[in-house]
Amino acid sequence: MIVLKAPQDKLLAALQAVSGIVERRHTLPILANVMIRRHAGQCEFTTSDLEIQVRTSAPMDGDKSDFSTTVGARKLIDILRTLPPDQIVSLSAAQNKLTLQGGKSRFTLQTLPADDFPLVQEAADFGPTFSVPQKTLKGLIDQVHFAMAVHDIRYYLNGILFVAEGQTLTLVATDGHRLALAQATLDVEMPKQEVILPRKTVLELQRLLKDGAKEAKSKDSAKDGSEAEAARIEMCFAANQARFTFSGMEFVTKLVEGKFPDFNRVIPKNHKQHITLGRAPLLTSLQRAAILTSEKFKGVRMNFEPGALRIASNNAEQEEAKEELEIDYGGPAIEIGFNVTYLMDVLSNMDQELVTLSLQDANSSALFTVPEQDGFKYVVMPMRI
Repeated sequence: MIVLKAPQDKLLAALQAVSGIVERRHTLPILANVMIRRHAGQCEFTTSDLEIQVRTSAPMDGDKSDFSTTVGARKLIDILRTLPPDQIVSLSAAQNKLTLQGGKSRFTLQTLPADDFPLVQEAADFGPTFSVPQKTLKGLIDQVHFAMAVHDIRYYLNGILFVAEGQTLTLVATDGHRLALAQATLDVEMPKQEVILPRKTVLELQRLLKDGAKEAKSKDSAKDGSEAEAARIEMCFAANQARFTFSGMEFVTKLVEGKFPDFNRVIPKNHKQHITLGRAPLLTSLQRAAILTSEKFKGVRMNFEPGALRIASNNAEQEEAKEELEIDYGGPAIEIGFNVTYLMDVLSNMDQELVTLSLQDANSSALFTVPEQDGFKYVVMPMRI
């Protein structure tokens, strides 16, 4: 039977939307597959890694009878990428094989039964559903994702703290050496939630979420409000699961169990020295200094003096870099060391022209904020150099 028939770009877009969680190596071979299900004129595409499940559907031509199978996601995507975008392609199923045909090209792929595909068991007790603009959530994730831990034994740090209360949505990430917090005020009241989203979930949401403002500008149909609705993300939470629905997709994920650190205690409140700097000049100076840092420690020294910031780095080969920036600062001299990667991460994930750096002394953490924007804070611990 003909499972589906559609333009190459339409089928490829649907597969790419769900394939981000598919890993090349699995203990279960079927987890490398995408489940394709045809029902009532719709084609549904589902992937799973046992903890995260992503599903999308699209109307596509094909035989009317219901059908489901699974096939290697990466192979199917790689083949489609090599075909012209406007070419009509078809998927036909017969005898545990799936045949993809486009023009004079023909590919036969091995399938595995859809009944064996391990769908995520969804919780039965999801709380109330609420929605926020996709642009808002993506913007918050963009501001904090880089501070998440990677494979930390403190598993609750390998993700983002998601806090919704009233009209305030707060995202916090930390790896124990630095902390990023981003906050937004929304136009809706949200039920109180405090959960930890896993790192893989965060990165996949960041990839899939759309900038609603850009989409609305490009489509006249935004006038009827349907585009604004489509640019929102609906979410609901259970004790150990979250479900997100947006842009024709359903995203179900396991939550991280554990107690996230009290981030309010980490954020400095009484630093007396505040220096406002141009973000781009500071970033480029740090990028140059980083070239000659030690591969292991990545340390830079920053000397704040009246009117000047001097940045220096060196390495085991006795090579040295020195940078100097003019700054509006009249306080006492402060010499402080940082992991330069932590500084470059925050500066390269911002688009504001100015940043404010608040300091106390060489042994206290530093606080990065944005002038006239209270919703962002970045704390970084100093290092001895």
